[in-house]
Amino acid sequence: MTDESGNAERPKGIAPGPVTDWLVAHVAGVRPPLEFALIAGGHSNLTYRVSDAAGRKLVLRRPPLGAVLATAHDMGREHRIIAALAGTGVPVPPALGLCSDPAVNGTPFYVMAFVDGVVLDLGTTVEKHVPAERRGGLGRHVIEVLARLHAVDVDAVGLGDLGRREAYVPRQLKRWRTQWEQSKTRELPAMEEVYEALQTGIPEQKGAGVVHGDYRLGNMLTGADARIAAVLDWELCTLGDPLADLGYLMNNWAEPGESGPESRGAALAPTVAGGFPSRREMLDHYAELTGRDVAGIDYYRAFSYWRLAAIVEGVLARYVKGVMGKPADTSAFRTQVDALAGAALERVRALGG
Repeated sequence: MTDESGNAERPKGIAPGPVTDWLVAHVAGVRPPLEFALIAGGHSNLTYRVSDAAGRKLVLRRPPLGAVLATAHDMGREHRIIAALAGTGVPVPPALGLCSDPAVNGTPFYVMAFVDGVVLDLGTTVEKHVPAERRGGLGRHVIEVLARLHAVDVDAVGLGDLGRREAYVPRQLKRWRTQWEQSKTRELPAMEEVYEALQTGIPEQKGAGVVHGDYRLGNMLTGADARIAAVLDWELCTLGDPLADLGYLMNNWAEPGESGPESRGAALAPTVAGGFPSRREMLDHYAELTGRDVAGIDYYRAFSYWRLAAIVEGVLARYVKGVMGKPADTSAFRTQVDALAGAALERVRALGG
């Protein structure tokens, strides 16, 4: 993109001179001048592609452009997670450096290697990039990567103090209700009804592990071999109940021709393209690989719909405030939150029945 003078337009959120100097000093082999481009997609932390004079590509992540909740958008934490997971069998982009000095770019940021792959965010993207006969294997690999993540020895990789391990769901209910109250743009009675229902039926947590928090195909890079090349967007990652990731994934694993909350609640459902394992097959594969009982997954699905509604409302609030670096259709976000809250409400009512 260029401005009226024909010069490359500088994306908001990057101070090219100081950031270039920092990258040259801290990432081996970087050759200026550098070009920065905001990567489309992602509604929380901002992600930029960095290209150097030799054609090398890096990826830079920084928080949104304005004030955020105190516990969100911790660059050091996100960098620490992907660095710790290297070598565990969980595919992550190689971490290259963390800048914690806000004098460089106004806020901390971190840099990782560029990984080739496509983000399968929509059914049409799947149809374009993944042949139908390879989608079954891709779906199984999604579960296999999740099982590896949940098998990580957090103490051995240095993540044992990432967060509390016990009482994950109660802590999440408290956190996201607070987020909802701080960022809501209007009243939505379904959110309160679902919260009360979830509070009364919290399942016993059995074991603990790394919980990604946003595990879905739209947060992964899929390689040309129809395998997961990298899992992205670790900002919601913590320690806790692994079944929360599984419930969240099932909400986004829409099946062709579905109606009801499964089709309305998932913001992005690339699996509607068809050819993927069914939700039941995915659950069974996870149970086989991990030995965990998945019979109570519907509670986690209701919880995940409700939690995602609170998250998306927070994104909406940031767009309304103009701190995301680009405009967006805020009415679409409101519609999405309404659908997610409605899907959560239907699920908790079914659980109660």
